[in-house]
Amino acid sequence: MDYDLIVVGSGAGALLAAIAAHDGGLRPLVLEKTNLVGGTSALSGGGIWIPVNDDMAKAGIQDSTDTAFGYVKRCARGLASDRRILAYVETARTLARTLAQIGVPYRCMPHYSDYYPGTEGALPGGRTMDPVDFNAGRLGLQGLELLRPTNPGQLILGRMQINAFEARSMLARERKSKWVLMWIMARYFLDYPWRSKTRRDRRLTGGQALVGGLLAAARARKIPIWTETTLQSLQQKDGRVCGVTVLRDGQIQPISAAKGVLLAAGGFERNQEMRERHLPQPTNQAWTATPPGANTGDAIRAGADMGAQLHLMEHTWGAPTLAVPKEEKFRAMFVERSLPGCMVVNGRGERFLNESGPYPEFQQAMFANHAKTGSAIPAWIVFDARFRANYPIGPMMPASAVPDSRLRKSWLGQVYWKGETLQELAAHIGVDPQGLAASAARMTQFAQTGKDLDFDRGGNSFDRYYGDIHVHPNPNLAPINQGPFYAMQLWPGDIGTKGGLLTDEDARVLDTQGQAIEGLYCVGNNAASVMGPSYPGAGSTLGPAMTFALRAVAHLRGQSMALQRTDLLDSAV
Repeated sequence: MDYDLIVVGSGAGALLAAIAAHDGGLRPLVLEKTNLVGGTSALSGGGIWIPVNDDMAKAGIQDSTDTAFGYVKRCARGLASDRRILAYVETARTLARTLAQIGVPYRCMPHYSDYYPGTEGALPGGRTMDPVDFNAGRLGLQGLELLRPTNPGQLILGRMQINAFEARSMLARERKSKWVLMWIMARYFLDYPWRSKTRRDRRLTGGQALVGGLLAAARARKIPIWTETTLQSLQQKDGRVCGVTVLRDGQIQPISAAKGVLLAAGGFERNQEMRERHLPQPTNQAWTATPPGANTGDAIRAGADMGAQLHLMEHTWGAPTLAVPKEEKFRAMFVERSLPGCMVVNGRGERFLNESGPYPEFQQAMFANHAKTGSAIPAWIVFDARFRANYPIGPMMPASAVPDSRLRKSWLGQVYWKGETLQELAAHIGVDPQGLAASAARMTQFAQTGKDLDFDRGGNSFDRYYGDIHVHPNPNLAPINQGPFYAMQLWPGDIGTKGGLLTDEDARVLDTQGQAIEGLYCVGNNAASVMGPSYPGAGSTLGPAMTFALRAVAHLRGQSMALQRTDLLDSAV
């Protein structure tokens, strides 16, 4: 067992690091704690946030390093170094090119806005890129069985995969959406040769396309991937990290790495003790939407034992989540809350946020309002019969396709609550009935004028992306006045923590004195986010994870990527 680079974790950043190391003449080994490959990356939408990407010009969108650097720096609020921000902004489009070269091409989403449209430097679209659909036949059935399956919420009828463009078309109820759905179903059910072998879709989209493509590339290169192998500690000699100690097959085993170790094992959201020590309260590992048994902070603790500096430990990639019986983890609610005819309230029946806003801000608003009122955890998303008929939400398809009579009986009172009137619904969910009725009446008024006077829902391009294009004057607002009425329970969940080991522009781990720990690199949610406490746009997790993986491998090969626009460092924004 003679390796140059040991990669801990098997998400997108980890797999790309191993592939880049192999293609650079090194001998990598990938270690994965669970029995499946892909981590949270495989469950994700697969998007990457790539400023100044090559596709933008084709879509008629202009961007620049200066603009993107200023935007990220404003979003980071002083909690990420200029050198790291510049390294990301300059190298990100190289990532997109690299992915295309190894068989995982991406295309930009021209109309998907950055998450903070009101912040200088934000663009109304183009920086987020979505992976091109991937044919699982290239991965093979054995490889597909190794790939962690996607979330049930990202499948149609629990089987068929859907990409970001198709999802937006259907949620916005575009004219072509019915044809898109028919094509997806026909393609799946007519693929008899594939369906005779597996229930999983041949067409992989989103995070499945990304990790499926990377896994196929790794397998083609015969890169060893050890599953069910848990990191115990890092090895160090003469001040340099030179290997790891792992638990494998019930045995403690040391493994040496001639060039170094790259940690890419995710955050600590599944570790209740670490959550209680670092995160805002209340906190519960059950609320997270990431894989159970993974992301328990092992690699963060191992790095800290080497003297690594921790940063941003109080922050998460927040998202509202809900529980669905018999599913292994909570579901994140990303887009349904943007659709017209719903509202989110606390125990007083009061709205306290823009339902259509970025999901990290949604989670933070829950904490803030709970600290003020003691009644926002859990919160409730409330909608009427009109919404229920037209739109999917959580595990429920629109009532026009799957009426209440066909829903699982056990879901009533667990997944959704129902009342013929708002007063009856309020009694079922323990919310103040007068407050709930007043909020619904006010939302109905806002729908008529098109202006949310409380939180400006629908007032920017990001909000409107998942609105209903047939609803006027505001695609995010509709009356809430047609019974029966429904509610679902929301928790301040997350799709990962964003605090971890502090790194430099080449993903080298820094000690408590700010000096690099030789031989130790870290990327993804294992590392403190380059985005600081914010979420500049969709793909702000995967984009940096893979970009810094490339920079890490270049550095350990002695071919560091020099920063070009150093004139931007320490500039005022």
